[in-house]
Amino acid sequence: MSTIKDVAKAAGVSAATVSAVVNGSAYVSPALRARVLEAVDKQGYAPSQLARNLRRGRSGLIAVAVADLSNMFFSRVICAAEAAVSAWGYSLVVFNSDENPEAEKQILYRVRTLRCEGLVLVPVSGALSPALREFNGRLLPTVLFGRTIDDDRLDTVTIDNFSASYQVTNYLIDLGHTRIGAITGSMHSSTGKARFEGMQAAMSAKALTLDSRFVRTGEFREEVAYSAARSMFEQPERPTALYVASGAMALGALRALSDVGLNCPEDVSVASTDNIPGIRGLKPALTRAEHPIVAMVNESIRLLMDRISRGARAEPHNVVFPPTLAVGDSCAPLRK
Repeated sequence: MSTIKDVAKAAGVSAATVSAVVNGSAYVSPALRARVLEAVDKQGYAPSQLARNLRRGRSGLIAVAVADLSNMFFSRVICAAEAAVSAWGYSLVVFNSDENPEAEKQILYRVRTLRCEGLVLVPVSGALSPALREFNGRLLPTVLFGRTIDDDRLDTVTIDNFSASYQVTNYLIDLGHTRIGAITGSMHSSTGKARFEGMQAAMSAKALTLDSRFVRTGEFREEVAYSAARSMFEQPERPTALYVASGAMALGALRALSDVGLNCPEDVSVASTDNIPGIRGLKPALTRAEHPIVAMVNESIRLLMDRISRGARAEPHNVVFPPTLAVGDSCAPLRK
């Protein structure tokens, strides 16, 4: 690979002149500029954007760390983040914690060593030590996406998870269902707790009690949800409706329902929170409380850019998006 010195030699100029032409950092006469660019082309010289940024005291990198990259919901988050970061003139670095707190610590270390200028994080653990986010005496600008932690100094972008599960559960109740089951997310996350609490509140408001026999944890994983739902459906008694706390887990629950010989919604109505690729093509179409994913990602990147420019002392922002209830064909009135 050619270097700047090779270009300078071919053009018969100094390396400083080549740098001035490539970076546009100083005036160079049109004739000399044309000669340098011709040498650049013949030598196949490609200046390192990373090296150039580091000389300017910046990397041009934004990190996004998601909790489970195999989850199609987070795949959509990454796609939206790539577009949003690029629009601000940055490049994206993607990390996957796989819902592992130790992996999350390693990600924070790698984000610092790569000198990323900011981080959008789907947190796994309940707290982030400032020491893990500090680099050269400065806290890394960070925005939490989808989940919150016990740190009110960080910007957050979430949906109203309590409202999301409340709306869906209330819809099932309005259809006449009283024996409603649940596949919950991880109770170690703010998302899992809030969605379960919203479901409980909706049932309590109608003087209904959630039967513990019909509650399983799916850990926000499709395969875990499949096993949990199957064990529930194979009981002598089963719920007539099921609330599932994420779209990925809903896919697992629907597979379990089919594998035990039951139909949706004839035998069991199913509804969830989250929209993921492919869900709209499901038969029956899934009733769900949807995230406005692109809007949430765009807001996260906007907050991060504001945090980068204003510094860590700026007051944090907590943005909560309202979920939208999308009614599909996966829920039916209770059969008498």
